[in-house]
Amino acid sequence: MSANLVTILVVDDEPAIRRLLRTSLTVQGYRIVEAETAEAALAEIRNYPPDVVILDLGLPDRDGLDVVATVRQSSAVPIIVLSSRGDERAKVEALELGADDYVTKPFGMAELVARIRAALRHRLQAQGEEPVFRSGDLAVDLVRRIVRVKDVETKLSPKEYDILRELVIHAGKVLTHKHLLREVWGPATSDVQYLRIYIRQLRQKLEPDPERPSLILTEPGVGYRLIPAA
Repeated sequence: MSANLVTILVVDDEPAIRRLLRTSLTVQGYRIVEAETAEAALAEIRNYPPDVVILDLGLPDRDGLDVVATVRQSSAVPIIVLSSRGDERAKVEALELGADDYVTKPFGMAELVARIRAALRHRLQAQGEEPVFRSGDLAVDLVRRIVRVKDVETKLSPKEYDILRELVIHAGKVLTHKHLLREVWGPATSDVQYLRIYIRQLRQKLEPDPERPSLILTEPGVGYRLIPAA
């Protein structure tokens, strides 16, 4: 088997889900490895590190959140969590523990593939971050702290820029309210309303249609995600 194939570890105790992911993702050109327990997954990650982990939280031997926390002690491998609909608390906790993204069951394969690509792209960005981020009409110079929309410089307040910088650094990844509040305002601030106000202001300055945002998306009950251009 080609060593150049991206290897995805699918961790789920449901054979039907594993079969669906194996069949669909193999067609997309990925190499699939499977585990149906937390212990099997951790052994696979330790011995044969994959490029991406797709992790169901409901495992028979250990909570999937424990797996995220354990993996993050020694590995930065992208983790995409499979989450049950309405399980917002688990989503937030998984992201705070270090998961890169989540996909809600039932899910569409096109959405999952897009999240896999975003996770891989974010990993490459983290390894060699570009000084200027571009997405559509938006350009953010992270060195000179200059923001342009359609080549016109856009003035942001310090807090607006700090929020945008976090979103840019983690482009494609959902950032929780707690993460953004901690990084921008410090650990003592927990009022999400501060964040909502500044996100609204950023959309007014950066989005073509602030009422229908296409750049900074809301993840209901969880946080925000900046969508990089394809």
